[in-house]
Amino acid sequence: MITDHIKNINLYKNLSPRIGKALEILAAEDFTKKDTGKYEVDGEIIHYMVQRYTSKPIEEGKFETHKKYIDIQFVAASEEMLGYAPLNCFELETDYDGGKDVAFYKQPEVFTPVALTAGMFCILFPQDGHMPCRQLNGKACDVVKVVVKVKVEK
Repeated sequence: MITDHIKNINLYKNLSPRIGKALEILAAEDFTKKDTGKYEVDGEIIHYMVQRYTSKPIEEGKFETHKKYIDIQFVAASEEMLGYAPLNCFELETDYDGGKDVAFYKQPEVFTPVALTAGMFCILFPQDGHMPCRQLNGKACDVVKVVVKVKVEK
């Protein structure tokens, strides 16, 4: 997992051409003015979803992982907490669904809370369990977030 402010994308653009392209998109657009929904960039290789929601209590969250895609989660407005733990810390709750590219897990006893405020992104690789959309400091917020899906390079 990598987390930083979008102004620092030059530190991460060379991780891969796909990740670099995704970060450039995040830095170039004002997503608070875009409609909620899915946007194609490069077919199945890169696409993103603009989401609007109210952050939820930590206790209601589930952890997830993906196999086919790297998630780049970018908070365009407001703030949230994202829970993080490595894959080996989890007890499986819902088997992997290849069509949706997701498996769900029970919350582990110990995980790392990551504060994401406006302008911050988080790159989550297949081994990175994450619990998005949670309240930061117990405060519900209306969030505008972009989740970029970057196909894992083989």
